[in-house]
Amino acid sequence: MLLERERELGRLAAALSAAREGDSSVILLSGPLGIGRTALLRELPRAVCTADVRVLRANAAPMERDFVFGVVRQLLDSLLSGATETERNRWAQRSDRAVRLMFGADDPPTVHPPSEAVFEECLHGLRSLLADTSENAPLLILVDDLQWVDLPSLRWLADVAGWLRGLRVVLVCTLRDGDGGTGHALVPRIASAATETLRLAPLSPDATRAMIRERCDAAGHEEYVRACHEVSRGNPLFLTSLLLGMEAQGHPPTAEHADRVRTLRPAGLRERLASHLRTRPRAVRDVAVAIAAFGGHGDPALIRKLAGLDAPGFGAARRALREAGLLADTPQPRFIHRVVQDAVESTLSVAERERRHAAAADLLYTNGRPAEQVADHLMAVTGTVRPWAATVLRAAAEYAIRQGEPERAARYLRRVLLSHRDQGETRARLLVELAIAESLFDHEACRRHIVQAVPLLTTPEDRAAAVLRIPPPLLGAVHSSCPELLLSASEGLGPPAERDGPARELGLRLEARLRHYGHENPGELASAMERLRGLGDEPALDSAAERELLAVLLFSGTLTGRLPAADAARAAGRILEREPAVPGRAHTVLPLVVATLFAAESVDVVSSWLSSEHQNRRQNTAGADAVLLFAERAFVLVSQSKPTLAREYVERALAMADADWREVSTMILSSVVLELRDPALSEQVLARAGRRRLAGLALTASLRILQASVDAQRGLRAQALESLLTCGRQLGASGWRNSALFPWRPQAIGLYQRLGDSSSALRLADEELVWARAWGAPAELGRALRLKGWLQGAQGVPLLREAVTVLRDSSFELELARTLVLLGRQLGSGAEAEAVLREAGALAAACGAPWLVERAEHGLGAPAEPRTAILTRSERKVITLVSRGFTNQEIADKFGVSSRAVEKHLTNSYRKLGISGRHELADALPA
Repeated sequence: MLLERERELGRLAAALSAAREGDSSVILLSGPLGIGRTALLRELPRAVCTADVRVLRANAAPMERDFVFGVVRQLLDSLLSGATETERNRWAQRSDRAVRLMFGADDPPTVHPPSEAVFEECLHGLRSLLADTSENAPLLILVDDLQWVDLPSLRWLADVAGWLRGLRVVLVCTLRDGDGGTGHALVPRIASAATETLRLAPLSPDATRAMIRERCDAAGHEEYVRACHEVSRGNPLFLTSLLLGMEAQGHPPTAEHADRVRTLRPAGLRERLASHLRTRPRAVRDVAVAIAAFGGHGDPALIRKLAGLDAPGFGAARRALREAGLLADTPQPRFIHRVVQDAVESTLSVAERERRHAAAADLLYTNGRPAEQVADHLMAVTGTVRPWAATVLRAAAEYAIRQGEPERAARYLRRVLLSHRDQGETRARLLVELAIAESLFDHEACRRHIVQAVPLLTTPEDRAAAVLRIPPPLLGAVHSSCPELLLSASEGLGPPAERDGPARELGLRLEARLRHYGHENPGELASAMERLRGLGDEPALDSAAERELLAVLLFSGTLTGRLPAADAARAAGRILEREPAVPGRAHTVLPLVVATLFAAESVDVVSSWLSSEHQNRRQNTAGADAVLLFAERAFVLVSQSKPTLAREYVERALAMADADWREVSTMILSSVVLELRDPALSEQVLARAGRRRLAGLALTASLRILQASVDAQRGLRAQALESLLTCGRQLGASGWRNSALFPWRPQAIGLYQRLGDSSSALRLADEELVWARAWGAPAELGRALRLKGWLQGAQGVPLLREAVTVLRDSSFELELARTLVLLGRQLGSGAEAEAVLREAGALAAACGAPWLVERAEHGLGAPAEPRTAILTRSERKVITLVSRGFTNQEIADKFGVSSRAVEKHLTNSYRKLGISGRHELADALPA
């Protein structure tokens, strides 16, 4: 399939027309590797030749350069195969060497060059034969890869190029850019003798689009086409290789696969490029290997030194690589695609690669380059024996951690440990450095290496500091060795009363960790409350250790509900005033402070703090930090009655497939989706959070409450209630009674009532109200009052009025809207009921809760709009087709969108209609 070669075909057709009139020509087709010279030469006879044109073709190859007259023989073979019987007989009667060469009789040597006399005789015969043949019909002679033509054939081609007068011949040769000087001197001589040089241009985006359609039997999405064109740079070889690779992996030309195109490194293309590189001169190969060794970090001077070339030789080799289309036209030499580097490396043995990397490391180090550049080369060498290697690798590890790449840092430090066998303090400090890196992605490996390091450290302070490097598993399962390590380190510091300075700070931090490790033990929680009271009304917060201890104690008081919400919020706010909001806090106790503030409904404090964090945060934060940030922002937004925005942050957390969902983050996200009342979204969170192998009570309880909510919305009320009661017993056994963190009682109250057990519902409602009054947070108290008021029917109006009064002091406007709807319906008719319901409807609409708006309007007796009126036009189209039995993919194909877009429309529709899935859609649609 030839694309955008009309100009070249027109020029060649014109040359043939001129040849018929005796005006012969030599045309050179040039361009970089893979541009399509051979394809054009192959299609040329079909595209421009008429029946009277005789075509002779030959393909030169590197392996046949020593085959004497190899290309001439191919041309004569094609001449003979197309000849008539009369022509064969006429030629057979000739006695010159050219005819004997054509018929295979009296061949000159095929390996060693013929003598000059024999060559001249062959040359004379070939001239005569060419003139005789072109007299009857124009000749089109096609020679592919001029640079690989054997010397005798090359001499003949040079002779033809200078002796065309009187003939009717068009000689077309192809020559790859950068190859003009790689063969015999006759190659550039023939090239310079060309009547015209046609340089093939890269394909345009339109041609790329056409090739994708031809190859994939489908139109490519514009994003996919753009990616293919950017990566291939319009080179047909690169483009074809990309499309074959995507086809082999089963990826259609859709927008979703555009990023995959950008990262694909086709094996077939790698082999083709490697084959090309093996035929390059030694200097070109050495420069390519040097560029690959530096991996984009080498400047021209260093690359030249590694390649072992002088300046002119390096310049010529670099120019050859650029002309071949393998090197980008940039000041710092770099390949146009990662697959070129793969090809270069595949031409080397393991030993050769190691030698190059070792030499590159030495050059970078002696030239004062950054440690991270040197380290990558040291890692590619087996056995790091350089005296400076350990220092460089440790510096590179420190830099990698600052850049948010702890896995890379850990690899560097493991290499240092391999070469450091002494069981002394230096090894201990290396183990601690490795543990610091691992603490950001592998807590178990971090713990193991700290355990190995502690016995090798010589001072109690160093041992305590090392133990504190193990990240606190906030609300998670604790390894049995951790409390023992902490206790041993604390005892090594001496009695608490005698500690001062660094020892006191370390002791406070160790106490904080030990107390948090006992968060599922009622006795430890009671002890924490006593310790908190002992700190007084205004605990000292001057040091990080004092703030860490207070954070743990406050959360212990929040779990038990024994600490009033106002006191918890005030103390937690003081901590945030002194703690900078910076990345990395997912690995500290600060999430406990945020959770305390959320439970105490001090959302504005967290919102302001997160705003300052946004200004300090590096771009593209990932991992546990990103999930925590999304969870916190989602909670703030849902508390501010902005469910649509909150949902977006939940979806962003879910989209982070490889991110680490810590217990606190999961607990916060579960609270958010519980408030959103979206079964589909809840199931996604359950599936994602359920991947953790070891889970503490906090994660287990949060997920069980969320699952019960999903079950209840699916109609499995008895099952949901049993799960909630089991959860309540587990929480109670650990002394956890705070419904703001684990709202199992509010759900169980509703389920008891709907299942007809009013007495059990009322008993739980009384418990909830007693706890809520003691806790004192407005939204929790308002909800407890609403639930009890609902259970008491008309007699519950005073409780509902009190709930409304309480909730007006809260930012949770959605809870106020729920209570107003219930109050308005309990009031029945009248001006007060109407005013209450109108306020409820307005609040619900502002909060993005259409189901609640519908309930308020129903209480007012207003004719309700069809439920589908709250849907967008696109959402209505999608659910209409779903109700007719269309699958998501069929709908996507019909509208020309992705199936992901259809799923998003469906999820939004289910949420707005207050249903859980397709099976409930029929009842939600108008008849």
